[in-house]
Amino acid sequence: MKFYYVAEEDWVAKMYAKELFTKKSGGSLPQLVSAQTENQQSRYVVQKILEYREMGIPLEEMAVLFRSSFHSFDLEIELTKANIPFLKFGGFKFIETAHVKDVVAYLRVLENPRDVVSWNRILLLIDGVGPRTAERVVDDILKRRVGLAKEFKEAVTATTKFWMEYGNYPDNVRTLFNMLKEVAAPNVSPAEKTSHILQYYEPILRARYEDHLKRKKDLETFQNITERYKSVDELLTDLALEPPNESIADIESPGPETEYLTLSTIHSAKGLEWNAVFIIYALEGRFPTMRSTASDEEMEEERRLMYVACTRAKEHLIITYPMNIYDRESGIILTKPSRFIEGIGENLLEPWVVD
Repeated sequence: MKFYYVAEEDWVAKMYAKELFTKKSGGSLPQLVSAQTENQQSRYVVQKILEYREMGIPLEEMAVLFRSSFHSFDLEIELTKANIPFLKFGGFKFIETAHVKDVVAYLRVLENPRDVVSWNRILLLIDGVGPRTAERVVDDILKRRVGLAKEFKEAVTATTKFWMEYGNYPDNVRTLFNMLKEVAAPNVSPAEKTSHILQYYEPILRARYEDHLKRKKDLETFQNITERYKSVDELLTDLALEPPNESIADIESPGPETEYLTLSTIHSAKGLEWNAVFIIYALEGRFPTMRSTASDEEMEEERRLMYVACTRAKEHLIITYPMNIYDRESGIILTKPSRFIEGIGENLLEPWVVD
């Protein structure tokens, strides 16, 4: 009897050797679409979704995939404005996250100083401030003892009566009021207001959330979103919109309204397929992430994720990336397509530029 030794790695390679092929012929080439900005990318994806819907592809046969949950934030706003219902897998919807709700609450009291719910939220974020103190401050505001409703929304100065009447509050409450005072003037843009709010909020974020670095990335994306708005009112209106999921009351639906678009992280999309798939943010620094470039193993995992994403499409595959993204963490402007798709010939991947 003879025994043969086979190295374990050779045995594994023989057992799992694969030869990939396709039996399908015809069809359109996958598209690689470059856009100037994040919002231009989002609006292009919305437009294509509506086009596919007109072609007879139901929303439930379409999906938008992304590497990280925060990549869909800008798109979620545009989908909502276009009345396209969607479900998100692998992360919370943008406006449902607690830290984004916190920051929006600061903007709400700037726009409507008598918003009791938002005042309570931001006051209770302050260390040492409980419900009784928050109630007293809000009561002062509502009873005009601090003259907030008018002065807060106008160009204020240090001599304005309102700013002279909150001196008896605790120091940390006065710090909040001082921050709001700095950005209360109407000539301060939404992006500038948000920048000041985020500087004030960062210590709170660190203290309240163990995963504050991940949440900070979300807020950086929110900051980018505010830069395209000219007024806080317009921004808050878009954030408050809800996509329709049900029929109007008292109007009988001809059938169940279960159709929705899928938004999903690539990790959550494993094993699933759709007729049309969009892969967004195929941008070097986003996909693959900057952190993964330091490790060969992590880079291979990123490459595998791109493979998983691309193979979710049965008929239509559109890969998009914005060309002008400022990464606040690194201080770098991201402009190049992902290394996983850069250099692929036009016979395999049809290039498009959104103008």
